[in-house]
Amino acid sequence: MFHDSGLAARLIGLRGGDFARVPFEHGEDPPVVVFTGGRGMGKTALLKQLRNTYKGATPLALVDCARIEPPADHGPGWTELTGALAELAVQLSPRVTGAKSVQFPRLSLGLVAVASISWTQEDEERAQRDLQRLGPVLSTVDATKGAATNWVTKVLTKLAATFADAAAPLAGLLAEATVETVLEEVFGRFHQKSENWYGSYRNAGGRGKAGLQQLAMDFDQGGRRRQEAEDFLVGALVEDLGQAYKGLTRVGTRRGRPVLLLDNAHVELGRRLVEPVLRARHDGRRDKVVVLATSRVRRHEGMRHARRVRLPETMHRAACERGADITSGILAVELTPLSAAQTQAAFDRLDPSGLTPADLARGVHRLTGGRPLGVTLLGQAAAETPRTERPRLTPGALLDLDVELREDAHPVPVAPTLLAALLPQPRLEPFTVLAAAHDEVSARLLARTRLHTASRDGDMALRVRDELRAEDWPDGTEHFVGDPLLRALLLHRLRFADGDHPRHAAWRAVHETLHRHYEQGEQEGQDTARPYRLHHELALGRAEGAVAHLSGTFHELDVLGWLGRLRFIAAAPYPRTAGHTGPDPRRDAALGRHVPDLPDGLDAEATELHLSVRRLLHAVWLLTDPLALPDEDVTEKLAHELRQLSGRHLTGNSPLWDAATHWPRDIRAWRRPSLPPGREDGV
Repeated sequence: MFHDSGLAARLIGLRGGDFARVPFEHGEDPPVVVFTGGRGMGKTALLKQLRNTYKGATPLALVDCARIEPPADHGPGWTELTGALAELAVQLSPRVTGAKSVQFPRLSLGLVAVASISWTQEDEERAQRDLQRLGPVLSTVDATKGAATNWVTKVLTKLAATFADAAAPLAGLLAEATVETVLEEVFGRFHQKSENWYGSYRNAGGRGKAGLQQLAMDFDQGGRRRQEAEDFLVGALVEDLGQAYKGLTRVGTRRGRPVLLLDNAHVELGRRLVEPVLRARHDGRRDKVVVLATSRVRRHEGMRHARRVRLPETMHRAACERGADITSGILAVELTPLSAAQTQAAFDRLDPSGLTPADLARGVHRLTGGRPLGVTLLGQAAAETPRTERPRLTPGALLDLDVELREDAHPVPVAPTLLAALLPQPRLEPFTVLAAAHDEVSARLLARTRLHTASRDGDMALRVRDELRAEDWPDGTEHFVGDPLLRALLLHRLRFADGDHPRHAAWRAVHETLHRHYEQGEQEGQDTARPYRLHHELALGRAEGAVAHLSGTFHELDVLGWLGRLRFIAAAPYPRTAGHTGPDPRRDAALGRHVPDLPDGLDAEATELHLSVRRLLHAVWLLTDPLALPDEDVTEKLAHELRQLSGRHLTGNSPLWDAATHWPRDIRAWRRPSLPPGREDGV
């Protein structure tokens, strides 16, 4: 993105480092670029870096469309869109290298006109507040007059006379009186002509004041008419920017295009800012504005005909041919996760001491999926850990730590901080409980039993599902919460948020509820229920049932089915103890260093099979846990046990032998053990 000939340079026309000129890739018809990706993918960080890189070189503004703060006690003349336009104008106006400041006379007049629609003779204070609030925008036209307050008094005096003579629609008369006074008191002779631009507005007939009157009346009417008025105000901003680029300025020529950075543009305000620009360009009206926006929703309906590429594909060229639909003027650029090498580089920068385990960065990459926010936060937590404790760190241990995000604030816990950033919900309990579910059926069961105060009929499960989809989190095939990092953080909260160590009552209640549900299904003859029951038994720390089942069914003909059940049961979340620094208990069990009490009635051969399956189960449980790190001794033991079991099976020795070859290879490649063993996609 920031390469000398990268996408930013080609769109803006300037290199980021020395601001040397770069040929424009799209000539006079640049696309609106929308960076897509879920929470924590670095969209906001990218826009902030663009702002920091090009600030002072070209007119530039950054607004968060999801966080436009309304002024106190504002009237109906203020909307999110008018507030955003005013903020954009103020940020775009300062002078930059080689050029004077940008002025916004057209936008100022439009904002003044719509601000006046609610003023009354009895509430002069509101009119005064609204007028003073417009001071920063009017200061872009004339800083000395716009910042003064004498023009406000004159506007109020003229409005008083207007109220007395009001016979026509009041909104239009107020707008006319306000605009006339502003033109006389703030605008110079050159800028007074800017009102003529509104002559092209609906029913204006080429008369600027009539257009501004109609604009105010349409804004006051609301609905579709207000939308038309707001679209015209967006056009006023673009027109003012265009005028700043016409001909020579007193200081020289402008070198880079103006830049609008719109964060969270998937919300309604983002569309209201972007669509008028797209519509004008589609109709052939060209402008020089570079619009770079972000969207958390990849398949947003506002980008239905966008040209879609991934960020690395834009390194040298980013073609975007305009089609029949206005949204074809959008180039949707999907931000890609960090690679394993980039994650390692981030850890090396944050902690150059190299005292952390060699596989820690790779383990964090597996846990986070390369999501930049997760990598950064966990890397920082590792760097802040005391040097003597770093060699024992695991991804799970990093979640238990605190991290100092700001020097002037206390350290914050890693897992809750990361979860709040990825899932900013006022009530996390429903998401936390339902993270243990596998599908909508089990989620509705948990909603009825564990969230009954909030959802007596189980609809909470569907509401949570819809919330996750609205945030563009992926659906899961084996889990109700599909994203591994989000699920891990929610399960961490389920385990530790209630502070109920060592009982962990919330964790135990949720998994026991699902355990009873699948046990009942098993009793009713549902063949698939038993692996689910044993999965939750394992999550409760009880492995005996799973070992007995896998040992008892080992000699079945369906060996691939047996391996699949083993893999599914062993995918259970491990009931960790926070802050545990000793060796993982599963390691000793996998290596056979701890011999448990055996069931009664086993002969020598059955005993050997039982112990082998127990070692294998604990090996798979440890090696596939995203909160743990791989262990070469356990990996070798996994291969050994599978080879031994291959020799024990009368008919299915080939799949077991293949698993002994491919599963260790999958684990060393940080992949899920493949089924059938050796299948490249690991499914």
